[in-house]
Amino acid sequence: MRVSKLFGKTLRQTPSEAENISHQLLLKAGMIHQVAAGAYSYLPLGWRALKKVENIVRQEMDDIGGQELHMPVLQPLELWQQTERDQAFGKSLFILSDRRDRKLVLAPTHEEVTTELVRRNVQSYRDLPLLLYQIQTKFRDEPRPRGGLMRVREFTMKDMYSFDTDEDAMNVSYGKIVGAYERIYQRCGLPALIVDADSGAIGGKESHEFMVIAESGEDQILYCSNCDYAANLEKADSIKAENEKEEMLSLEEIATPGIITIKDLAKFLNIPESKTLKAVFYSADGEVVFVVIRGDIEVNEVKLKNVLKCHELRLATEEEVRGAGLVAGSASPMGLTDIRRVADPSITLGANFVAGANKPDTHVKNVNYPRDFAVDIMTDIATANAGEGCPRCGGKLLFTRGIEVGHVFKLGTFFSERLGATFLDPGGVGRSIFMGSYGIGIGRLLAAAIEQNHDEKGIIWPVSIAPYQVHLCPISTDDSEVASAADRLYLQLQEEGLEVLFDDRTESPGVKLNDADLLGMPVRVILSPRTLKSQSAEVKRRSEKEAMIIPLEGSVERLKAILSR
Repeated sequence: MRVSKLFGKTLRQTPSEAENISHQLLLKAGMIHQVAAGAYSYLPLGWRALKKVENIVRQEMDDIGGQELHMPVLQPLELWQQTERDQAFGKSLFILSDRRDRKLVLAPTHEEVTTELVRRNVQSYRDLPLLLYQIQTKFRDEPRPRGGLMRVREFTMKDMYSFDTDEDAMNVSYGKIVGAYERIYQRCGLPALIVDADSGAIGGKESHEFMVIAESGEDQILYCSNCDYAANLEKADSIKAENEKEEMLSLEEIATPGIITIKDLAKFLNIPESKTLKAVFYSADGEVVFVVIRGDIEVNEVKLKNVLKCHELRLATEEEVRGAGLVAGSASPMGLTDIRRVADPSITLGANFVAGANKPDTHVKNVNYPRDFAVDIMTDIATANAGEGCPRCGGKLLFTRGIEVGHVFKLGTFFSERLGATFLDPGGVGRSIFMGSYGIGIGRLLAAAIEQNHDEKGIIWPVSIAPYQVHLCPISTDDSEVASAADRLYLQLQEEGLEVLFDDRTESPGVKLNDADLLGMPVRVILSPRTLKSQSAEVKRRSEKEAMIIPLEGSVERLKAILSR
């Protein structure tokens, strides 16, 4: 491709709306263009890189027995209502009506449609296992699209679905696909960490995310310094420090005028926050729920939402709190019976806590569970923190940030039971199919590759996903000898199967070299009157600082060798 004919222009200044490195560089390099919030056009260079990623993903899915198909973006809302995921996805689901007022969904994912397909085509255990996948456009009405390709409303995703006869077979398929994912990231030049994750609106009993470690990542990860435990903060567990052992004392009411926060209460009584019990009020699908947790620990709202099995969870309003008969700032679970109470086990890691007295400006000392109050649900709803104990080995948890580049789920029979996808076992008995779901955001993977591979000058593409392998930069193209040599080398490289971006413009050396660094092709080749005096070319890998001089004779084979390193 000749740069003089290439659609898309590089920018000298970083666009003000660009939030992170990949967003900045993709815009500056003329590889993407924002059409609307969370919706982007891929220009030719960006599209070539995206297709390279797609091809790697497709090869690995095919190699494990995946069968590619193509399913529609438009789906009947009724399918989503059967699984109740219209409620789980909530406002992020794009819903529209056709001319006959039939409700349709712009698919954010395809579990329902794939299950329906399998229901109609699988009869016997002999038809299983199945691995079906597609690379297809998805839509999610993100509340805050941001970060360029990191969080968008329209995106390309590879989604695969496994169908098996039982849980053991599902686990085999799951492991096979996890292995394929690891190879995909290796081939794309991305070291990815697999972490425990929350299943969210996709559902299922177990899920894992693949994370690329990056300071710009929006996901928070805790990992163990001693073992291989790693989890998204939404899912992470930890061992909390236990208060000193002490005998339970008698309840004692104390005046706490104007004290409504845990921080102020601890300061007022000169005690650590870990000696208090914190009350937090939530609205779960309209029901006010009372949550109690040790005062030095925060509620993990993702865990709480999963426990309550609600579609919408938010902090209760002042009006809702008063309507439930609760006293904000001085509430406790003691004496409450007509409201659902959820507690974190941290309330057992100590004794003689200070809690609210359920009347203004008053607290109670020496509150102990279960002596002084009962709860309806006792389960882990705590946010884990760096420095706490690893739940697997007791080691120290550390914190980092990451970019999610893949998510895999063990769905079990959730979808097959609701949509009637069954098979006959060897004894002729009908059984529900066990499923898995496996997604890779293609555009996000592309952006993550840039987040991992760049410098202050621009992108440094891994060879496997670079739009072009070689960037040919002749200097002084008004020199007929340079122009002729560049044309000859361009044709030779193409004839040998190399992908070449040929900067044939009559721009200054500075402009050409700056653009070459910005665009980030793996190898840059310079021809100039100086190099041609010795019938040579200057060659530089984008990832290295030093250039080398190679003879023009045999240069094609030398470039192939450099690219294969």
